[in-house]
Amino acid sequence: MGLRRRQILFIIGMAAGGIVAGAAHSLLNSSNANNADRNLDLSSDRSPEVNSSQQSTTNDPEQLSQQTNTANRKSKRGDKIAPEGLYAPERGDVRIVVISDLNSAYGATDYGDEVKKAIALAPQWQPDIVLSGGDMVAGQTILSPEEIQAMWDGFEKHVGKPIRDAGLPFGFTIGNHDASSWRSPDGGYLFALEREMASAYWQDPAHSPNLNFVDRAGFPFYYTFAHNDIFYLVWDASSDRIPDEQIAWAEQSLASDAAQAAKMRIAIGHLPLYAVAVDRDRLGEVLANADQLRALLEKYNVHTYISGHHHAYFPGYRGKLDMLHAGAIGDGPRVLLNSSLPTMKTVTVVDVFFDNNDTVYTTYNMADMSVVDHQTLPRMIVGPNGTILRQGVSWSDLSAAEQASSPHGWED
Repeated sequence: MGLRRRQILFIIGMAAGGIVAGAAHSLLNSSNANNADRNLDLSSDRSPEVNSSQQSTTNDPEQLSQQTNTANRKSKRGDKIAPEGLYAPERGDVRIVVISDLNSAYGATDYGDEVKKAIALAPQWQPDIVLSGGDMVAGQTILSPEEIQAMWDGFEKHVGKPIRDAGLPFGFTIGNHDASSWRSPDGGYLFALEREMASAYWQDPAHSPNLNFVDRAGFPFYYTFAHNDIFYLVWDASSDRIPDEQIAWAEQSLASDAAQAAKMRIAIGHLPLYAVAVDRDRLGEVLANADQLRALLEKYNVHTYISGHHHAYFPGYRGKLDMLHAGAIGDGPRVLLNSSLPTMKTVTVVDVFFDNNDTVYTTYNMADMSVVDHQTLPRMIVGPNGTILRQGVSWSDLSAAEQASSPHGWED
């Protein structure tokens, strides 16, 4: 969700006229469009393989949870695993389920059917870990401590506890509606209470995300962890500006022996580097200094940056960095830039193949659980601060008119 106009006016007045800065899939392999595309292409001869003889799946979260209790997570690379009735992608060395932007209306304590369904289905893909692109609750407005606590209680009931009960580690980044890092002119946090209460929820041992932390000094806002030979860096991208000291911390973390010894590195933040969605294609809705941040991630061979906030799925890349823009499963899915496709709520399964440093994204439309055909997505998205290309597309694939439409140029 975006910040409502009246709330922006209130914040500006509260800050004595100060400017509030920035609001806050299967993707290509490390050499992007030049390598073979292993992601699902529904226009190819490869037909989706449906799991089970029933050829259908229930929409009832309670029945899905019962199915989850019998799910066997002892699958291995090459197995084709999915909930009953859904397309079953080939499992990689590591499997990740990515969800993002779960929240509903401001202050909501319940979640939509798509969220409940995604949480119930997640264990049946037999992932090694679940990742969230942020906006787990619906804050960033004027709420009492009791109202904020009620939101986190709702998250615990519908998301946190079910994921823990399934035995799945949960890596996440804080979103602007969880605990925004917007600051007032005097340097204080505009949503300090929300940050305090988000921290209290995650610091409670009863709510452990079951992560193998490398550095949790800044948890839950910024931290690192390792899981199954992947090093994960999470920074606080709940507004458009990451502080200099946190960028220095990120560089030190990525340069560490733990990060460089890993077979892959993934970074996670709520705001994306570059815009992909209508009405989010403006400064403040993407990270400031995106090219510099991307250069930092590329310097240390980060494979993928996972983000949310734009509520639209797009598997893109620029330079040497893959970018998974995770779609929303909560309220407010958005239209992609340069696209006439209808909005959709999505969940993405990422399969990692270490032998060729490859990631394969299988993204499901929550409306009917069909697989998103990447060939229907824009080949190129031009935003206010940069141009990104879709998986499997190189700059030379574009027409002269397409190339000319990008004021940002391209770099191989």
